[in-house]
Amino acid sequence: MLSQVDLQQVLVLDVETVPQYASADEVPVHLLDLWAQKTQYQRREGETPEEFYHRAGIWAEFGKIVCISFGGFVRKQGEYGFRIKSIVGHDECELLKKFIAFLAKQSSNLILCAHNGKEFDFPFLCRRMLINGLTIPPILQIAGKKPWEINHLDTMELWKFGDYKNYTSLNLLATVLGIPNPKDDIQGSDVHWVYWKDQDLTRIQTYCQKDVLTTAQILLKFKGIPPLSDSLISYL
Repeated sequence: MLSQVDLQQVLVLDVETVPQYASADEVPVHLLDLWAQKTQYQRREGETPEEFYHRAGIWAEFGKIVCISFGGFVRKQGEYGFRIKSIVGHDECELLKKFIAFLAKQSSNLILCAHNGKEFDFPFLCRRMLINGLTIPPILQIAGKKPWEINHLDTMELWKFGDYKNYTSLNLLATVLGIPNPKDDIQGSDVHWVYWKDQDLTRIQTYCQKDVLTTAQILLKFKGIPPLSDSLISYL
């Protein structure tokens, strides 16, 4: 039960992903054909695979991770603080290696938390690790495990309250819960352009960190704990 979760064992995370190529013109022909097959039911009528390619970052087969931000709760003078760290870069394999090394140093009781993490962040990480020839950390290996053996929290799943047809964005959930909107600069759909056109990893990192902080604030709301104060939020 969520009431029994020790927040100091929770690692809140978010990943930012982009298409593997700047545009469809650079995609190898055989891969572009597979892209067309994969997205035939997602594209609007008359929309070509090339026109739809800016969405490629949300599929692990066609995208890559450029930023992983994560944060942990700490108790300070009777209230919770929060520390945020990011791993960001163009070399996805090196980025994933650093994150795997970080996870290896954590307690076996660690709990991963993300918004829509069970449908996106966690499986995306696993798929890209496998594609890069890396060993998936035990905490992300869920095959054969019972639900209660999986140390994953998902704030979107918590908000569903059993309603499995309901999707609620981080932005919407934060807004209705009275938490500051994390999308005050760019949206998820803008990350492709910010990366490939502007090459602005710093802006993407800031955006990713805001999502982590917002997810942490939502988790506190679910547990009936006051929100984090700015003075107790730090960036490593």
